[in-house]
Formats: sequence, structure tokens, C-alpha cells
Amino acid sequence: MDSNNSGDRSERLETLVQRLRLYNERHQNPVTEREAVDSQDSYSVAVSSTKKRAAVLVCLFEGNDGDLRVFLTKRSSNLSSHSGEVALPGGKREENDADDAGTALREAKEEIGLDPSLVNVVTILDPIFTKNGIIVVPVIGILPDRNSFIPAPNTAEVDAIFDAPLEMFLKDENRRAEEREWMGYKYLLHFFDYEAEGNKYVIWALTAGILINVASVVHQCPPAFQERRPKFWSGLESLANHNNT
Repeated sequence: MDSNNSGDRSERLETLVQRLRLYNERHQNPVTEREAVDSQDSYSVAVSSTKKRAAVLVCLFEGNDGDLRVFLTKRSSNLSSHSGEVALPGGKREENDADDAGTALREAKEEIGLDPSLVNVVTILDPIFTKNGIIVVPVIGILPDRNSFIPAPNTAEVDAIFDAPLEMFLKDENRRAEEREWMGYKYLLHFFDYEAEGNKYVIWALTAGILINVASVVHQCPPAFQERRPKFWSGLESLANHNNT
């Protein structure tokens, strides 16, 4: 019975890997960074920057019930920025990182002890621009064998490691939203309440936005609520277009 269940899980994950790679071929530019250097438009120049570029790892695996789940962290309360907030493993690009996937995998190893060799990177989503001028690149990876990973939090950066079902970010349950405004544009920030092992977490802002997008891509359906993402997340060019309308 266990062997059959394991085989079913492997088949489901393999199907997911193939679908995400197909998504990557249809929607992504495989040489975005190289072409960004050659392009002179503001969006591409910003994307090419390594000093203000970061990547996060959206590491998916199958739970005991066959549901897709994602690893999250609660940032250390001692950190100078975003202390105590829920985040995806990740951080700023370093000169020795080969690419965005390399950044995400390195940071995941440093923060939660995830060996990069255990993760199968399958696609990289469009970068997100923050108001502070940082470009955040979501990297989707698959962990084929959940039991191969023993979480080892770096206590200097992480207070807790937990996982949550990916599908929850498509549901209008345990969710609330707040309307914000920036440069005359109104948008929504989403907050998801979640409890794991007796601990309560709030997943919100950029992390929630990334996971809503990932869940939509993986499950091939939109969220059951109005999203209204911040327009500046799409880059300087789209914001300029908005201001000119």
C-alpha cells in the first residue's frame, strides 16, 4: 500500500513538473537577464541589476493527503527589517550566484538547511518590483521526497519553519484584505491566517501575492476573490503607463 501511494505521488509530481516546464516555455523568457543587459528600457535595466535583485524559493512537496504544500519561515524577531514576519526562504543576490535559482537555493540552505541537491527547480516566474526598488524573483522548485529534508533553522535569521497547503491561497477563507494607495493607484494587500502545530501565523503582502500567483499557475485557476495587485509590482514601465492614463 505504501509503495503504491509513493508511486502515485511520484507520478503526480512528475506531471506537475512537466506542466510547469511547459508553462515556462510558453510564458517566460529563458534569457531575461542577458537580454536585460542589452535592452535600454527602464524595466529591463532594473531587472538586470544584481545589487537590488533578490530571489525566493517556493519549494513545493506533497503532503500525506496528497495535497501540494509549501515551506514558509517566520523571520527572526531580532532582524532589523521585517522582523517576525512570515516569508519564503530567500534573499538578495550575491556576486557568486550563477542565477536567480542559485540565489534562492543558496538562501534556502542558509536559512532552513535545505540541501539544493534535493530540489528540482522547474520554473521561474516574472520578477516583482517593490516600492523600495528591489526586484524579487520567485523560483519554483519541487521536493520529490519530503522525508529527505530535515529542517534546520538558522536561528539568527529564522524563528520557525512550517508548511502550508498551496491551495489555501486561492480560497476566500481565513483571508482578509486592506485597501492601500500609492501614487494615486489603489490596490489590495491580502492577509491569510494560518495555524500550524499550535502556532498562529499571518501570511501577507508580497509573500501572499507571490503564493496567490504560484497557486494560480500550479492549480490552473484564478483565486476565488478579487486580487487587485499593486501595479508597481509589474515594474516601472507599467506604473508609468498607469500614470499617463
